[in-house]
Amino acid sequence: MRKNYTVCTVLSVFALVCLLQIPGFAQNKKSAPQLNTKNVKQVVAAMTLEEKAKMVVGMGFRMPGMPPPSKKQKKEGVDIGGFKLPPSDPDAYNIPERVPGAAGRTHAIARLGIPSLTVSDGPAGLRIQPKRDGDSVKTYYATAFPVATLLASSWDTSLVRKVGVAFGNEVREYGVDILLAPALNIHRDPLGGRNFEYYSEDPLVSGRMAAAIVEGIQSNGVGTSIKHFVANNQETSRNSINTIVSERALRELYLKGFEISVKAAQPWTVMSSYNLLNGTYTSERRDLLTTILRGEWGFKGFVMTDWFGGKDAVAQIHAGNDLLMPGSPNQSEAIVEAVKSGKLNVKDLDESVERILHIVLESPTFKKYKYSDAPDLKEHAEVSRMAAANGMVLLKNDDSALPLKSGKSVAVFGNTSYDIIAGGSGSGDVNKAYTISLLQGLDNAGYKVDANLANSYTGYIADAKAKRPKQRNFFMLPPPIPEMDVTGMITTEAENTDVALVTIGRNAGEGADRKLENDFYLSDTEKAMLKSISDAYHAKGKKVVVVLNIGGVIETASWRDWVDGILLAWQPGLEAGNAIADILSGKVNPSGRLATTFPVDYGQIPAGKNFPGTPAAKPTQVVYEEGMYVGYRYFNTFNVKPAYAFGYGLSYTNFDFSDIKLSDKNFNGTLTINVRVKNTGSVAGREVVQMYLSAPTKTLDKPSEELKGFVKTVMLQPGQSQVVGFVIRATDLASFNTDKQAWIADAGKYTVKIGPSSEDIKQSESFNLAADIITEKVNKALVPQQPITELKK
Repeated sequence: MRKNYTVCTVLSVFALVCLLQIPGFAQNKKSAPQLNTKNVKQVVAAMTLEEKAKMVVGMGFRMPGMPPPSKKQKKEGVDIGGFKLPPSDPDAYNIPERVPGAAGRTHAIARLGIPSLTVSDGPAGLRIQPKRDGDSVKTYYATAFPVATLLASSWDTSLVRKVGVAFGNEVREYGVDILLAPALNIHRDPLGGRNFEYYSEDPLVSGRMAAAIVEGIQSNGVGTSIKHFVANNQETSRNSINTIVSERALRELYLKGFEISVKAAQPWTVMSSYNLLNGTYTSERRDLLTTILRGEWGFKGFVMTDWFGGKDAVAQIHAGNDLLMPGSPNQSEAIVEAVKSGKLNVKDLDESVERILHIVLESPTFKKYKYSDAPDLKEHAEVSRMAAANGMVLLKNDDSALPLKSGKSVAVFGNTSYDIIAGGSGSGDVNKAYTISLLQGLDNAGYKVDANLANSYTGYIADAKAKRPKQRNFFMLPPPIPEMDVTGMITTEAENTDVALVTIGRNAGEGADRKLENDFYLSDTEKAMLKSISDAYHAKGKKVVVVLNIGGVIETASWRDWVDGILLAWQPGLEAGNAIADILSGKVNPSGRLATTFPVDYGQIPAGKNFPGTPAAKPTQVVYEEGMYVGYRYFNTFNVKPAYAFGYGLSYTNFDFSDIKLSDKNFNGTLTINVRVKNTGSVAGREVVQMYLSAPTKTLDKPSEELKGFVKTVMLQPGQSQVVGFVIRATDLASFNTDKQAWIADAGKYTVKIGPSSEDIKQSESFNLAADIITEKVNKALVPQQPITELKK
């Protein structure tokens, strides 16, 4: 009996030794630590290598509207119309989604108390599926807020923060942890396909707007992902284009908005972009993601890739790109092998895991928040409507064509008057419950809309939509419907109605840039329609107003003299028609101002000479030869007259600027500037006070002036004034000196210029800087691999 007991004991010890060789068994045996705020490092130490490699790679991608992949597709990947999705993790289909229609998930590690996080698009509203399997009753709609370019045109960060608070509430109440927004790339060229997702051509406006919406969203206890980091300014060849740009242009233009947003709002995550930057994918650049983002700016969160971005999973982790999205088993396997072979230091992997876990701890999922699936969509629609009206820009208003008196009879022309574009396509689209057309908005505001014309349009549009080919995937933009031929109706309409409203619509989205013909420029049909309507109404002494329902800049100079008024409505979200009617009626006095320049012609755009890159058939690289001279920096410096200048916008009232005062004539660390703004008109309104600074050019070529501050006034009653104040710091004076790898303010004379637009300066004053100031020394980084011949004065 004793002999048998001894044998059993020996066998048990042997079995235990064998089990201890199994990854994770020892940790389980000792009761694995459960993630909490005090034990992140302990949890990482308890992870197996395979668990760490899963933690930094997403769970996979479920293409909206597509069935689960076949066995062959699971192994080889899926073709979605020319783009090959890599093999997906089986978990993407085997583990039910908490939020159907979300863009991706992280892996859970249950034994360590680590839950799966859900991330979701998009920049103008939460993108999730409105219908769910097994639930035929409830719908899960989200609010379509105005696009980013419209929000920036409000020049009102407090308003944008309010939008963010409403937006973040929907993120939280629908069970999402991180919103894949906002996007803040620069409007380098008006043909950029996703410019509607981006704020401005100026980094100060972009950075402050992004910071405001991040603060609003994250006040709900959910996260954001500012994107696309960095120099992702086009859609053509977006997954492979090599963006070649100087260190100075990067520092002053393309990185600056991200820097402002990171330092002011600390987004939970940053999304690296698709493109290569000076020869290396952004997601694989350690100098970008670690040296600059974390080291110089103090970013605390984690970095994720854009979906399927980059090529080398190991290089991405080493660079400091912590989460590879949406994730493929191939990436996890490559990381495991790299650590085992010594190609990847496990310290890099551990740091990525730690950064992810710190955000997991902040998430609603980890905190077991009981989301309702029932945000207050009615209240959020009101926020959307208010924001839309406050960001619309009145470009023209001859002889007080607007506002329109109540009860006027209106002929409403243009397809998008009836089929209005709330926002862009692709990941920027939103599954919303409704969209208020301009027709509905006018009717709600009490105008008499001609029914015969309206019936003709609605029937024509419905028929054209029925004949459209089926979309191959949700990224594809449906072809625009040609404008209806109204030739035979114009004379009758001009006779029977008081005013003509003509809407011009444009849409764009992910995966393709815009075209010049029939997009940036109006089509021949659109121009003929505008001319015929204008001639007929003007012959009767009646007015014509154009509403621009567009996501990006278009050419206006060739036709604007034909019409009496132009309202730039951008893409205003689900309350579009009501918000437009608020402006047309005068219920809201327009206070939007352009955050991007409208050129007279595309030939004025300096980036246009090399957009979208070379070779022309399929660009592989794009060189930013314009350097610093993007937008108003180019137009003002080279005395090129645009159609509508950066910062421009009209009001139904008038404002006067006076009494500029500087705290000192010499700069000694800081300087305060005050200016008085007075409403000299007859109705209440708000003005945007813009402060530009001209700097001496002792060592560097510089734009003639650059925006350094802006304030939107309170609602000023007729005769009321407000003193607006600015503070200038040394950093505002500095330019980036590549040779010295430093931000330097040159000694000399600086001029403060204040006005309602970049070309309409009302008050100016100068001060002196006695000696050069180095405001910051930075690391050598992002060096181009080839010389760049940049535009200079």
